[in-house]
Amino acid sequence: MTDGAVVGVAGAGAWGMALANAAANAGHDVVLWGRDGEAMRAMQASRLNPKLPGVRLADRVAAAGDLAALAPAQAILVATPAQATREAAARLATLPGSAPLVACAKGIERGSHAFMTEVLRAVAPGRAAAILSGPSFAADVAAGLPTAVTLAAADEALARALCRLLHGPNLRLYHSTDVRGVEIGGAAKNVLAIACGVAAGRGLGASAVAALTARGFAELRRFGEAFGARGGTLMGLSGLGDLVLTCSSPQSRNFAFGVALGQGLPIAEAKARGLAEGAFTGAALTEMARERGVELPIAACVEALVEGRLDVAGAVGALLGRPPKGEE
Repeated sequence: MTDGAVVGVAGAGAWGMALANAAANAGHDVVLWGRDGEAMRAMQASRLNPKLPGVRLADRVAAAGDLAALAPAQAILVATPAQATREAAARLATLPGSAPLVACAKGIERGSHAFMTEVLRAVAPGRAAAILSGPSFAADVAAGLPTAVTLAAADEALARALCRLLHGPNLRLYHSTDVRGVEIGGAAKNVLAIACGVAAGRGLGASAVAALTARGFAELRRFGEAFGARGGTLMGLSGLGDLVLTCSSPQSRNFAFGVALGQGLPIAEAKARGLAEGAFTGAALTEMARERGVELPIAACVEALVEGRLDVAGAVGALLGRPPKGEE
């Protein structure tokens, strides 16, 4: 990968635009692709994205609705939602060349229980797969505020090269080969952030939110260890770092979704306010945990709440009613 490379971004939502601007700030020409051709033409003309108000596309970013515009890219960031990553990767697999694909969604595919890099490898086997995750809000990254994230690939040389490619004046990247650990941190923290949001919306106090964050991290760690994640990764940016951010800010769509539930909003209405990845990941996370004999009481309550098997009062009661035990 060379200086001044073309970087592709597939997915023109808030996160896709933020990553496109970050790559441009790192000194590259960027192609931002979205499947709605009319919307992409409007974005190219106005330099604005309604999903990220107040932020302009960087000068070096070209918005395109034609998939072929991504062909020159030396790397493609897949910034679609987790449950849409398979469809996006299948389209990208038809492009010429072998540019690596970097999953930028934080989730687990429902039904298949596949992590994001597993999805990429399944539908685009001719391309290397990597994962980017960490404590990062799209608005912060797009505005050029200081942010640090982790990028992992099984091939350390590739991870290093991708980090060098995307590293910019306000976006610091750390490389890793612990792909699974980075994926698990990003996926699990979304589910746990919903629980913290519920507590906040219910008015249970800061102490309850702090307790849920800490005990949620214990669940994340147990789950990660069961799937071979490294402890250092889980304690790092993509694990504990992202959990703390997501469980403490209304900027987090998962936290905000939980707040809405805690305030009594019906699940359908809460979902209609915006995508909360944790609402889709919860079932996969808890099913996978049960298969490995891993106990995730907080995540299980979130899953039951989102699936309508438990109301907020029942979820709070289920957690508080658990028998005393030693802290791990």
